[in-house]
Amino acid sequence: MDKKTSNAMWGGRFAAGPDAVMEAINASIGFDRRLAAQDIEASRAHAAMLGATGILSLSDVEAIREGLLTVLSEIEAGEFVFSTALEDIHMNVESRLRELIGEAAGRLHTARSRNDQVATDFRLWVRGQCDAAIGGIEALMRALLAQAEAGAEMVMPGFTHLQVAQPVTWGHHMLAYVEMLDRDRGRFRDARARMNECPLGAAALAGTGFPIDRHMTAEALGFARPMANSLDAVSDRDFALEFLSASSVCATHLSRMAEELVIWSTAQFRFVTLSDRFSTGSSIMPQKKNPDAAELIRAKVGRINGALVALLTVMKGLPLAYSKDMQEDKEQVFDAADSLMLALAAMTGMAADMAPNAERLRVAAASGFSTATDLADWLVRALGLPFREAHHVTGALVKRAEERGVDLPELSLAEMRAAHPGITDEVYAVLGVENSVASRRSFGGTAPAGVRERVAAWRAEFPA
Repeated sequence: MDKKTSNAMWGGRFAAGPDAVMEAINASIGFDRRLAAQDIEASRAHAAMLGATGILSLSDVEAIREGLLTVLSEIEAGEFVFSTALEDIHMNVESRLRELIGEAAGRLHTARSRNDQVATDFRLWVRGQCDAAIGGIEALMRALLAQAEAGAEMVMPGFTHLQVAQPVTWGHHMLAYVEMLDRDRGRFRDARARMNECPLGAAALAGTGFPIDRHMTAEALGFARPMANSLDAVSDRDFALEFLSASSVCATHLSRMAEELVIWSTAQFRFVTLSDRFSTGSSIMPQKKNPDAAELIRAKVGRINGALVALLTVMKGLPLAYSKDMQEDKEQVFDAADSLMLALAAMTGMAADMAPNAERLRVAAASGFSTATDLADWLVRALGLPFREAHHVTGALVKRAEERGVDLPELSLAEMRAAHPGITDEVYAVLGVENSVASRRSFGGTAPAGVRERVAAWRAEFPA
């Protein structure tokens, strides 16, 4: 199609065709073709409403409906020829529709603009991505719940500052990510609820003089209601920003877990073995088994965060209503959505396949004086010491153990009493790592009984 034909699509205002550079910078069909299904869905709803309100004849509506279904089938079959000269998905679809049904195609655009059209299409697409993200998150939560259930009693070191702090259980650690992911799921649900308003019918910016029924199109497209202000309807991209924000937080959680898997799978830690399905080898070092999937997940957050910052920057200085700057909203969102879904799928696979090394985890849990806090707590409970004094006594015993090159349970009772004469041999009952985790029975604690209770609560929502 030549440039004059392209100009005819958007009016007789221009006598000459656009410069090649202008055509290149103006066109969005290279990426917004991903909105084809949403564009056709919204157009069908719009046409049906135009027929129901008497704005279009029923014969035109039926021709439009059949024509749009043909266009959709051509796109899905890979037979549709997209044209850069037609700028975007809306004009490409309308042009093909005219070829199929003739003059009736030109009536489809009655009482709407590309401004409310693209706002509707994009909102539909992002709403669908919220649903997809929620599904991906729930799949990962199920995989982590299986790990938590199997490792409810498996002792491992808990860290602060990446230094051994206190013993915890593998199940408790896995459940920490389940809780994080549940908040991520909530953010996508909240964003979806807020974006579930329909821009269609706002037209260019001021609404329309045609007697349209915006509630009808909103309902047909699954929206809760039409947007209440036409200026806001065409210029709002909060829905995309919220999606990117929720994606960034979720990707950050995935990156944190990926970092742990990278560390845990090293020869120095040997806490977990990752399956061959999510590892690679080295081109020169035959002994290597690299956690490449985890490393790539760790990196994806950079792209997703970048998309959020990019769109925030695009939107920060735009006056109402629509500006062409907003054409730059989609590529970032598309890329972030793809990156997030890939990261979720990869992490789900790794979480399902990874094998914790129970013996190595237990040995590590017992290192680094990890039960020192249990000793201090015992001094408070058994001897009535103020916690600060108990902390001081425990610190002295840790120093003594360091000097001898032993752990706390290996100190003799005489050495214990040298720090405080009231200590009895009952203290040894709290110094084992299993005893330590079993004692953490406070709500949300690491005790195996508490882990099982929390797993059971989650299982009510996610059956095995």
